Amino acid sequence: MNTLLIGKGDQQVHLNLKYANRHGLIAGATGTGKTVSLMSLAEGFSRQGVPVFITDVKGDISGLAMAGTPSEKLLQRAAQIGIEDYHNEANPVVLWDLAGIQGHPLRTTISEMGPTLLSRILELNDTQSGILDIVFQLADDQGLLLLDLDDLRAMLALVAEERKDVSAKYGLISAQSLAAIQRSVLGLERDGGKDFFGEPALQLDDLMRTNLQGRGIINLLAANKLILTPRLYSSFLLWLLSELFENLPEVGDPEKPKLVFFIDEAHLLFEGCPPSLLKRVEQIMRLIRSKGVGVYFCSQFPDDVPGEILGQLGNRIQHALRAYTPRDQKAVKTAAETFVPNPKLVVSEVISQLGVGEALVSMLADKGVPTMVERALIAPPRCRMGPATSEELHQVRAQSPIGGKYDHAINRESAYELLNQRRTGVATSNPTSTANDGQTGQKAEEQGWFSELIFGNKRRQGLAETLSKQAARTVGSQLGKQILRGILGGMLGKSSRR
Repeated sequence: MNTLLIGKGDQQVHLNLKYANRHGLIAGATGTGKTVSLMSLAEGFSRQGVPVFITDVKGDISGLAMAGTPSEKLLQRAAQIGIEDYHNEANPVVLWDLAGIQGHPLRTTISEMGPTLLSRILELNDTQSGILDIVFQLADDQGLLLLDLDDLRAMLALVAEERKDVSAKYGLISAQSLAAIQRSVLGLERDGGKDFFGEPALQLDDLMRTNLQGRGIINLLAANKLILTPRLYSSFLLWLLSELFENLPEVGDPEKPKLVFFIDEAHLLFEGCPPSLLKRVEQIMRLIRSKGVGVYFCSQFPDDVPGEILGQLGNRIQHALRAYTPRDQKAVKTAAETFVPNPKLVVSEVISQLGVGEALVSMLADKGVPTMVERALIAPPRCRMGPATSEELHQVRAQSPIGGKYDHAINRESAYELLNQRRTGVATSNPTSTANDGQTGQKAEEQGWFSELIFGNKRRQGLAETLSKQAARTVGSQLGKQILRGILGGMLGKSSRR
């Protein structure tokens, strides 16, 4: 059957893969087991041949790549839930990292990011965002590729230099707003944006692989450092969702998803999100399921996710919430109201009483209708419930099916190089030819000085003219002329005969 065993309450609770692309939510307070639930779901999808993408914010999901340690406690829980032939095993994992340190570098280009998302990364106001639109349009009109931050800076410098002409054609550009964008670009580079923008850019097919045994590859993005720059983290996620939405074909409701996307610390995706961008996320969430992509948010509180999007999350796993503060009490009430009522449960009370590894679960059943909420023990994962070591992760990366495809950056000719050529009037050369050109220029300069010494200039006569006049007066014979040619030939490095 195309189902995943989630856990067991009065009876086993399954997720029907046909409705796994209807999105989901895993919520709960810190230490209640929501990360383990995420890992259990991820490896369940992988065993069913569904590729997975996960953002690993705390660094504790990397244990998916390692087999778990057998224990009596886990075996008892597996038996209690009714898991057949439970045994520990590793999952096929590919490691990614925007900085390229803990995994394969994950890049996109400035052009693929686009001015709207880039404006959000740079935290630009409406006026500055309009100027960035002009920069992109100018680059298109002049056939200049925007691949990395060097290209963007070069275009901003061009607009600054030709501000009056560009303003006359595209719209008014103030020097203050342009300078503010340039400062924001500098800040983005300092936050790690220089590593993110460039080539080779990510190909979506590399996130949607299966291994030779037919298991879905789990793509793990190391985000423990990326999380320190929330702008870059949230904008990367929005970009990737947009890319999936825009490039994948329509498949309707497939028997199982083509890709499942887990977003940890989901509140970072929506904090400070402007209304226009939030509307874009809502649109993507409504439509991306027809591309065969399921998106699962993982956060502490259900109301971390805006209501317009929360209503689209049909598959729910809610771990314990502690009602210590008015904020917590409101979150408990919100969580209780999002479930289909079960006459056997008072959700608002049970949600504070759940133990570690327990959750309130509601999944989409036949015809996409949510089931009544169940109090269930969550099925344990078969992988390690803890992080992998650095040595283990190094070995995982060495065995990656992606190989070295993304490990070495490519810097092809784009806006930065072409604009430099315009300014200098010469083609950009490599370091070797530049060094040779420098030596050639130095040599030419030395020869020019030597030539002036020998032949003189408009202001004074040279050594050759002085000697020739002197020789003409004192040496009239053919021998004297030969001697004179020999002297000059030796001084100029030439033979007197050809």
